[in-house]
Amino acid sequence: MSGQRLGYIRVSSLDQSTQRQLEDIQLGRVFTDKASGKDVKRPQLEELLKFARDGDTVIVHSMDRLARNLDDLRSLVQKLTGRGVRIEFLEESLVFTGEDSPLANLMLSVMGAFAEFERALIGERQREGITLAKKRGAYRGRKKALSTEKAADLARRAAAGEPKAALAREYGISRQTVYQYIHPTG
Repeated sequence: MSGQRLGYIRVSSLDQSTQRQLEDIQLGRVFTDKASGKDVKRPQLEELLKFARDGDTVIVHSMDRLARNLDDLRSLVQKLTGRGVRIEFLEESLVFTGEDSPLANLMLSVMGAFAEFERALIGERQREGITLAKKRGAYRGRKKALSTEKAADLARRAAAGEPKAALAREYGISRQTVYQYIHPTG
């Protein structure tokens, strides 16, 4: 195999370390995203897809680093292997070349389904945690954008006919937020 060895790293948040994912792996170039894996709209992933050529090998720590849902995972693997790019998932010890066996395709589907399931569980646990915290009175939601005094001033000025867009710019909030302060839903 004559191409470059390319690495793809993804962590979900800015404060997470990317170091451990492809540590001690010799790579010609590494593409790193600090973004959720909920979809494929990630700048470095898009750059990798443009950059990878026939004969290259893309190395990823694990399938869930590339995609968190089965459709996206399959699509990315097919897109890359269809162009002659080999993909290696280190954690799962799986390699895809486009000439894969039925067993390899089954493993891709099963492992991808687990990543999707895990993402769904995380969301469910988060919603349950918020519900319990609300019951205890410990969860109050996002901090209000404006103090009570500024909100009253905003409402008074809007009622006097000042343009909502100008108010939004002045207070550093969106027009939608201006309307929420003017017409609270309780």
